Amino acid sequence: MDYSILPTNFFHGVGALTSLKVLSLSNCQLSGLTSPGLCELTHLEELVLNYNYLEGALPSCLANLTSLKRLSLDLNRFSGNITLSPLNKLTNLHYLSLLDNDFQIPISLQPFFNHSKLKVIKATNNEFYANTAIESLEPTFQLDILVLSGHGDCGAIPNFLYSQHDLKILDLSHLNLTGEFPMWLLENNTRLNTLLLVSNSLSGPIELPAHSHMSLEHLDISKNFLDDHIPMEIGASLPSLRDLNISGNSLTGSIPPSIGDMNALESLDLSYNNLSGGIPEKLTMGCSSLRLLILSNNNLQGHIFYGKFSLFLLDELQLNDNHFFGSIPKVLSNCSSLYLIDFSNNNLSGRIPSWMGNISTLEEIIMPNNGLEGPIPIDFCQLLKLLILDLSNNNISGSLPACFSPSLINHVHLSKNRLEGSLTTQFYNSSSLITLDLSDNQLSGNIPNYINMLGKLSYLILKNNNLEGKIPIQLCELWRLCLIDLSQNHLSGHIPSCLDITTFDESYNVGLSLVRSNNAALVHDTNASLVPTKEPVHFTTKNVSYSYEGTLLTYMSGIDLSCNKLTGEIPYEIGQLSKIHVLNLSHNFLVGQIPSTFSNLEQIESLDLSYNNLSGKIPPQLIQLHYLSIFRVAYNNLSGETPKRVGQFGTFDERCYEGNPLLCGEPMKSCRATSPPLIPESPTPGREDDGFIDMGVFYVSLIVSYIMVLITIAAVLYINPYWRRAWFYYAEMCFISSYYFIVDHLPKQFH
Repeated sequence: MDYSILPTNFFHGVGALTSLKVLSLSNCQLSGLTSPGLCELTHLEELVLNYNYLEGALPSCLANLTSLKRLSLDLNRFSGNITLSPLNKLTNLHYLSLLDNDFQIPISLQPFFNHSKLKVIKATNNEFYANTAIESLEPTFQLDILVLSGHGDCGAIPNFLYSQHDLKILDLSHLNLTGEFPMWLLENNTRLNTLLLVSNSLSGPIELPAHSHMSLEHLDISKNFLDDHIPMEIGASLPSLRDLNISGNSLTGSIPPSIGDMNALESLDLSYNNLSGGIPEKLTMGCSSLRLLILSNNNLQGHIFYGKFSLFLLDELQLNDNHFFGSIPKVLSNCSSLYLIDFSNNNLSGRIPSWMGNISTLEEIIMPNNGLEGPIPIDFCQLLKLLILDLSNNNISGSLPACFSPSLINHVHLSKNRLEGSLTTQFYNSSSLITLDLSDNQLSGNIPNYINMLGKLSYLILKNNNLEGKIPIQLCELWRLCLIDLSQNHLSGHIPSCLDITTFDESYNVGLSLVRSNNAALVHDTNASLVPTKEPVHFTTKNVSYSYEGTLLTYMSGIDLSCNKLTGEIPYEIGQLSKIHVLNLSHNFLVGQIPSTFSNLEQIESLDLSYNNLSGKIPPQLIQLHYLSIFRVAYNNLSGETPKRVGQFGTFDERCYEGNPLLCGEPMKSCRATSPPLIPESPTPGREDDGFIDMGVFYVSLIVSYIMVLITIAAVLYINPYWRRAWFYYAEMCFISSYYFIVDHLPKQFH
């Protein structure tokens, strides 16, 4: 009866089915097991209650179901300590699955030691705890599958596992287990196929069994504290491995060439260690089945794939954050199913090869922070499946190919290069674009008017280019915009009053609500890269350029239009952007008053309006901005009193207000200290009342000033003979010129 909509009293009548052996009620929106009807099914052998809303402790009457062999309670909200639950009485159980609940389970599994028929226990995502009091006991069961991945602080690997010799799958991840790598698990369980010990506190070297383990196919011991070298004989000891993940440890030394003996290896992840040396040629030749190779965040060096190569089945290649140098290897052109390349943060050089445009499966090209040069190949226009392109901080030159407009692309990062030319038809069809970062280049021309076609655009970063013209009004149609940085360009005209900024989470929720309102059933957005990726977006706030990425980026919003030639008044509508964190309009030619609506910017942390021609008073309501840590209105024409020094405004010093001669109040000069208006005195005999100036004193001062100027000139000419000769020469030329001017213009009768 899976996926059925059942009445709330369903269990009242089910007890009448006394001969029932199998009952499966997955995803039926059940919310309670209070009725005793279920507990009357004493012949029931299989019970499945997955994907419901069942919660609380298990009813004690479940102990009546003594015939039960298979019990699955996955994805509910059950809680309580398993030690006290009725599961202890169900000794006929063969299969027990408690995935994704809130049970408290002892890592020793002592409550099930009498369940001699038990073969499978799955309890991922529950709470586990250590229970050492009964470690001397041995269970009666021999498990095939044990999955206890969850959370807790469980101490050492439980002793009962020493007696388990039939294990095929063992998962003890995320339990903070301590001790050394359990080599004995491999020796005791020769049929073990999967061993997962992810995210624990295991330490020491990796030790392998004396004899080859022919059954192990999946080994993941990532995110521990393992150190020393990877055993050189690992390929011979574990020849059947298909997945090997030792990432996130403290391993040193080189990559063992014997990994090339793992002919079936499909996935290899050695990232986030301290490995050095190069990529062994034996690995690139022997692991011909390899599809995923992750060696990022190590100290590897040399050329990438400098020898023989047979990894033609590669889907994903991550070599970022190492010290590789040289050019991008041409052998990758034969990897026809490659969809991800990450070479970021290395020392690669040379041109971006045009053959990359021929790998039609490519979805992510991530190669920032290298020394790549030359233009972006026009062949990239053929990458119709491209989702992410990051070539930032290289030496790439030329213009963006006019045909580059992948319809599926989500994120473009091309900042800090030497790109030039204008944006004409690039990205015209890229309606899925979320991030467009072309900052710190030499782009010219206008911001294209078709930008409103990029309906999902959230991060528009075009700062430090040579863009000109007006800010296009079409930006107002992009209701998902979170960050706009158009600073350090030559933009002119007014700031569009309709600009809107939100946070990523809000815009995404609005998008979903629009889909719900326009469709009877919610259409799931199949765009897998809708959420911002790990590729960083740089944005200046609080006078520092910060790098925002991933989840952190979803909370950031701001507008930076500084260092342009914008004119007109600041639109009061900007004050309605209550979620904005940063607003920078400095170094423009803006006039008018600071809108009082800015007091509505509840989340703002940085507000810079300096170096404009703003006038009037600073709105006193701004003291309501409790998160403001940067405030600048310096070098304007503001007047009146500064805001009261309360809250955040108590932290702003004189530099925030300087360059406004008519401003007064703390931390500037006191308004009381300013000179009061002069009151004219009554005229007295012998004294002229002309503009409140004593004319006698004025004439004496004027004569003295002229005399001082003449004395100064004479003194300079007496001291400096060169200036003296120049002065007399100049005087002589003036005299001669004046003489001939007069002579030439006299009437003939005077000649």
